[in-house]
Amino acid sequence: MGPDLVRNVAALTNPEALKILLVLSLSFLLGLEREGRKATAGHYIFGGVRTFPLIGLLGYAIALISGQQVLPVALGFVVVGAFLLVSYLHKLASAEEAGVTTEVSGLVTYVLGALVYNGYYWIAVTVVVLSMLLLELKTALEGLSERIPSEEVITFTKFLLLTVVILPAVPNQEFTRFHLNPFKTWLIVTAVSAISYGSYVLQRVTKKRGGIVLAALLGGALSSTVMTVALARRARRENRPNLFAGSMIVASGVMYLRVLVLLAIFNGALAAQLTAPFLILGVVTMLTGFAWSRLPDRSSTAVQREYEARNPLEIGSAFLFAAIFLVALVATGLVVEHFGTVGIYALATLMGVTDVDPFIMGLTQTAGVSTALATAAAAIVVATASNNALKGVYARIFSDRATGTRGLLALLVLALVGLLPLLMVL
Repeated sequence: MGPDLVRNVAALTNPEALKILLVLSLSFLLGLEREGRKATAGHYIFGGVRTFPLIGLLGYAIALISGQQVLPVALGFVVVGAFLLVSYLHKLASAEEAGVTTEVSGLVTYVLGALVYNGYYWIAVTVVVLSMLLLELKTALEGLSERIPSEEVITFTKFLLLTVVILPAVPNQEFTRFHLNPFKTWLIVTAVSAISYGSYVLQRVTKKRGGIVLAALLGGALSSTVMTVALARRARRENRPNLFAGSMIVASGVMYLRVLVLLAIFNGALAAQLTAPFLILGVVTMLTGFAWSRLPDRSSTAVQREYEARNPLEIGSAFLFAAIFLVALVATGLVVEHFGTVGIYALATLMGVTDVDPFIMGLTQTAGVSTALATAAAAIVVATASNNALKGVYARIFSDRATGTRGLLALLVLALVGLLPLLMVL
């Protein structure tokens, strides 16, 4: 008995024996889930706790005798698929509504055996776990598909197009004496789009919930300028100047944190120059805006959120951003070459009243190369201050007199305070 026991233990510890046990365990789980479904379905369903392990073992055995040849495994897949097709046709004849989930699970089980034989244990286990989740969460997933509008699916598809499809296809090499790199350009477009899309998703998820301050907080991460204009226009219909002026300040505070995140992604040295001042500016500005928004107004009527962010992932907008970024990059190089530091500060002031993101992203590429690090950091400070002043003008133009005056003064003060980091970076 002693030698036999040793041989049995050795057999169990044989790598192939362990692979067979893994195939049996994983395929049994899938079969067990389908067996439970069969008990409540009320019509014919293929397979269960015996059939699925057999399919898994079949996949393993064919992969074993095939060695490194793919054709026998593929032919086995076709044969198993043919049997499952016959089963599905039988199900169609016996049930009014017949899904194909069980048959697809059978094919997954076959592939599972081949994966385990070839040593892809982690992938095999992951496939089974995800398959179990998809099978068990059927009701929740079907309900989710009903709750998500089709336009949101299209929006997410556009995000995948910008990131997964276009980015890998763009050449990663420099052109012209300005070192224009299409891959880095589109990578910047992708990063800005990702932050904007994250803000957009949060706004959609919290739709109709929270107040004006929350809308300003989330909208500021998308575009503090657009958010300021939206708040100003809404303020015309409400008698709540403190609430709306304070919310404008909150949105501008978020801008500093958003810029800091983008700097950290693309130029760590430049981000290090501005981390402390921008972090302080962002947090203090948001807290100040929130406190201001809590001051009493003549009207105490609750104001509900109405603003809905527009889809930030329009393909045309992405290409426009890329074009503006390249223009800003070339303009920065030419200004530095011909006008020096004074010219770059003038350009920063000008870009602050248009679109500050392409200019700042351009500086992440030139800082430490053709532009001194301190000069680039100072230019970003000037651009953000200029942008705050512009938002103050927008607040005065688009809102009622009381809100506009307070918003203008507050944002002009923020623009001046926002220049204080120059003392730290120069």
